[in-house]
Amino acid sequence: MATHRPTMTIGIEAQRLFRKNKHGMDMVALELIKKLPMLDRENNYVLFVKPGPDAHCVQPSENLKIRILNGGPYPLWEQIALPRAAREEACDLLHCTANTAPLKTSMPLVLTLHDIIYLEKSPLNKQKGSWYQRMGNTYRKWIVPAVAPKARAVITVSQFEKNRIESHFGFEPGFVSAIYNGVGEHFKPIICTEELEAIREKYRLPLRFLFFLGNTDPKKNTPNLLKAYAHYIEHNEPIPLVMPDFGQGRLDAILRNIGATHLKNHIHLTGYIVNKDLPAIYTLCQVFLYPSLRESFGIPLLEAMACGAPVVAANVSSIPEVANDAALLVNPASPQNMSQGITQMIQNKNLRNKYIDKGLKRAKQFTWENTAKNVLALYQDVVKHNMHDHDQK
Repeated sequence: MATHRPTMTIGIEAQRLFRKNKHGMDMVALELIKKLPMLDRENNYVLFVKPGPDAHCVQPSENLKIRILNGGPYPLWEQIALPRAAREEACDLLHCTANTAPLKTSMPLVLTLHDIIYLEKSPLNKQKGSWYQRMGNTYRKWIVPAVAPKARAVITVSQFEKNRIESHFGFEPGFVSAIYNGVGEHFKPIICTEELEAIREKYRLPLRFLFFLGNTDPKKNTPNLLKAYAHYIEHNEPIPLVMPDFGQGRLDAILRNIGATHLKNHIHLTGYIVNKDLPAIYTLCQVFLYPSLRESFGIPLLEAMACGAPVVAANVSSIPEVANDAALLVNPASPQNMSQGITQMIQNKNLRNKYIDKGLKRAKQFTWENTAKNVLALYQDVVKHNMHDHDQK
């Protein structure tokens, strides 16, 4: 009996997927690669990834093959090992998921440009960030202008970012597609008391706390957030601020720079929080703070909303597009305005409940299944046009 032959072999690059401490782009790639082979039984998928400690985060299946590639540092892996492996797998299409891609491929390329912050003339680019962030931005500045025009299609994650990309590169309408991210199905209010207390104990969380999921990237606006927090506790009963992903030395330097070393005793550093623990922390927090100066999407906004956390967020970039009216939007350049937002959300019970209800409804509009369906439709369109181009030659 003849077996059905898949119509396409789709390669997906997710170089950093197996690293232990995953962040935004890694989680987007993970959710996409989980959904696509389940949603699409007609085609084969090949995941290209570097070795790492979290190899169990995704499993091979009947139509998903995992190729673990060595190949040295990021640029060498991407420019040499990846296109070679994609050729070996006879991929009909290669989707690179994290802003950069090989300069030369033998198959059509789909590129996800999460943002182009590193290409913009912005004060944010004059701030240093970490060594890792600076190296990554240097590579992106070199690769993205060269590779993006060579792609058959570019995906980004919001209308805001789509407009920025089209304006920067002068791309024709239709070349860039805005496909929203989703919210993981495990992000929901946690009602099990034992689970909540286990997470509280694991991260030594205070009884009541504000939650700021930032990092050292200048766009996260950490100095202004800490100024706002200083203003808040100066006029209110202090509620501790929980900050993951921050070292004590880095925090101390920022507090010295803004003249707020007295905040140290009110700030609780947790280190990295694994993704599966985040729903409980969102559930436990009094307010989730998202004061970023520049975001292309803002997945944590929706995660917090999905878990019933009231959100105070910046009124700039893509954040109003994603949050709509389900977050209290404040001026991220004004610590006083941010402080007022925090105070309102803590003290006004009716306002707080309004934003909790709106947030729960808003988050339900964003699913990874919808993301995967839209990406699959784009794959099919790209391969169809590629076959048409070959037929015309």
